[in-house]
Amino acid sequence: MIRSPPDMEQPNIVLDGNTLKLEQIQQVASRAATVTLAPAAIQRVEASRAHVDRVAAGDTPAYGINTGFGTLAEVRIDKKDLRELQRNLILSHAAGVGSPLPLAEARALLLLRCNVLAKGYSGIRLPTLQLAIDMLNRDVVPVVPERGSVGASGDLAPLAHLALTLMGEGEAYFRGERLKSKDALAKAGLSPVVLEAKEGLALVNGTQAMCAVGTLTLLRAEALSEIADIAGAMTLEGLLGSHKPFLPQIHDVRPHEGQKGCAAHLRELLVDSELVQTHVNCRKVQDPYSMRCMPQVHGAAREGLLFCRRILGVEINSATDNPLVFVESESIISGGNFHGQPVSLALDVLAMSLTQLSAISERRVEQLVNPSLSGLPPFLAKNSGLNSGFMIAQVTSAALVAESRILSHPASVDSIPSSAGREDHVSMGMTAALKARQVSEFTRSCLAIEVLAACQALDFRLPAKPGRGPQAAYELVRSIVPSMEKDREVHVDIEKVTELIDSGQLVSAVRRACVG
Repeated sequence: MIRSPPDMEQPNIVLDGNTLKLEQIQQVASRAATVTLAPAAIQRVEASRAHVDRVAAGDTPAYGINTGFGTLAEVRIDKKDLRELQRNLILSHAAGVGSPLPLAEARALLLLRCNVLAKGYSGIRLPTLQLAIDMLNRDVVPVVPERGSVGASGDLAPLAHLALTLMGEGEAYFRGERLKSKDALAKAGLSPVVLEAKEGLALVNGTQAMCAVGTLTLLRAEALSEIADIAGAMTLEGLLGSHKPFLPQIHDVRPHEGQKGCAAHLRELLVDSELVQTHVNCRKVQDPYSMRCMPQVHGAAREGLLFCRRILGVEINSATDNPLVFVESESIISGGNFHGQPVSLALDVLAMSLTQLSAISERRVEQLVNPSLSGLPPFLAKNSGLNSGFMIAQVTSAALVAESRILSHPASVDSIPSSAGREDHVSMGMTAALKARQVSEFTRSCLAIEVLAACQALDFRLPAKPGRGPQAAYELVRSIVPSMEKDREVHVDIEKVTELIDSGQLVSAVRRACVG
């Protein structure tokens, strides 16, 4: 088999099954890093496989090696049929439907499965694992339908579609082109494998699909959490809000780390504000909760994201097969590590945390566009009446928040038994992951709308400038989106700000300004 050497221009991530970081998943998903196996992982994989071979050669029943699967676990399989058993497992389990996972998520899925196999508890053959590694490095990406997993024995259907590509079955992308898997492998200079005893089961048991979607969503959510503070600070300045609710002594007496961190970030963003000096003697006693309580609400979301990060950080380096191969004790033991409940619950929290950020953002947009609340022209429109300004932008934000609230209904409590009652409690982890991904997209749009509306409010406050953070964000946005002098297609402006968020330019500009 042709080996793919690491690209010296890219970092190389060494998989050992134990030390993979969430940020490294993003690197590989975006094709910014190559992957190799650690020497110690190779030794563990070979030792594990040797034990499986010994068991397969004997007559003692061992689940998934010489028996059927699920409720068919008591059915013995003849030695001559073991290859067909593994092949049939993959073919029958490749029952996914719906749109394929985006390329980045499918690459993350492949990486995570490689990492689990590298732990040495799966019984996979080294050539099979090496093929998966080579696929990552040569940009052969399985076509994996995103629907069909209940997160019981892990993500059976998505992982079966991944395994199809290793067998030369199904479909795969090669350098972005969708092809038959055998053709994609051939173009990459690779050859499919024939699965031996236990290998099919080693490829389909696990939580890697929910973790792949969930990890990339979490990393986006963490960036959006920072954007939420920036957008909120911009709105606060546009509405001449008070900085006092962010004073450290308030948060020291309720010392949730997320709350304290958000308050500190807001103080950093608001340094050198000229606008705060324009209303030091105003009669307003308190701001609305959507501004005054940003540390409490944004901070709670931060705590939710931290919980999700901790769970995913453990899960991506965990053995989630069944049965597990323990070389030291020469045993193969069935258990339930494939059950996705920890991940499912964490991803539900992720969706709810993001919905909090979008919900409070939409309320701040209402503060901006409502003249009775803002003291600014109706809907931030110049020559309002003739122009509608940000009237429907706020409606769009409200629509996205409403749908996010529906999507925040937890999947982790919604078990549907399967496999003739053997899998009588399931996690719905992939459902939780897909919901969280959708909520993250809605939240990004809501924050883009708030940034746009806040920039328009700051136009009305000129020549006074807001704090360093809001000013940097304002200048960046205004470099590509002019002030709205009269109505235009608002969706175009929203898309431009969305691109600033996705590219990281908005966060980078604000960070540079605050450091300076």
